[in-house]
Amino acid sequence: MRQLSAAFRSVWRSILFLGLAACALVAVACPKPAERLLPSTRRRARWLRLWSGRLQSIIGLQVECRGRPPTRGMLVCNHLSYLDMLALTSAGEMVFLSKIEVGDWPLIGQIARASGALFVNRSRRGDVADLEPEFVAVIEQGVVLTMFPEGTSSGGDRVLPFFSSLLAPAAERGWPVTPAWIGYSLEEGSVENEVAYWRDMIFLPHFLNLLGKRRIKAVIHFGESLVNPDRKALARELHSAVRALAVPLNERSPVVVLSESMSQTAL
Repeated sequence: MRQLSAAFRSVWRSILFLGLAACALVAVACPKPAERLLPSTRRRARWLRLWSGRLQSIIGLQVECRGRPPTRGMLVCNHLSYLDMLALTSAGEMVFLSKIEVGDWPLIGQIARASGALFVNRSRRGDVADLEPEFVAVIEQGVVLTMFPEGTSSGGDRVLPFFSSLLAPAAERGWPVTPAWIGYSLEEGSVENEVAYWRDMIFLPHFLNLLGKRRIKAVIHFGESLVNPDRKALARELHSAVRALAVPLNERSPVVVLSESMSQTAL
């Protein structure tokens, strides 16, 4: 009976997700007159936050934030899943730096491109330097630039080493960089095998299985921002800070809780 309920939930949520994603893409392509007055980066970041909140409700994702989210500069976080983007946008307007392959993913890639995400080819030396003017444009518009400096996702049991090259613009320009840690819990199932998206997992079966879960809880813990002119030292400091932010997921937050419904009305 439980498996039947999960299968029905997955099918129903898939239909809702596709419908809402289509509406979101129409909304970003045809902004309201008042929205057209906003700088492009801020308008797209605001769009992403609004529609991410609505998608959270469909997926059954509940987000709890601990600490103070950044309002400027850069944000670095450990990386487990494609859900990370939906969860992090609960805390504010952000533009994400993603690996170039994400832009080619079905639907997810379209949403990422519509949100104004920046794509980096990590196999090409100098790609971060080429993107620096776009980094500057995001920061100067007052939008937080968010990245996952591990370079790939994990099962959630560790924080992989950070690529310091991604932090070079922040080090050179003195931008504050805020560390954050994200973790997930499930009522039933395995975070490592059913929420984390890593190893040789295939997106569609993974996503359909995820939609069958009754509820997924994400906890995000924000730390204090750091500034360091040495990118390698900055990477080490941020890595240590993210690891130190890991928290037991059964603790209650003393700061702020963002549920699905609150995320929808944040704007």
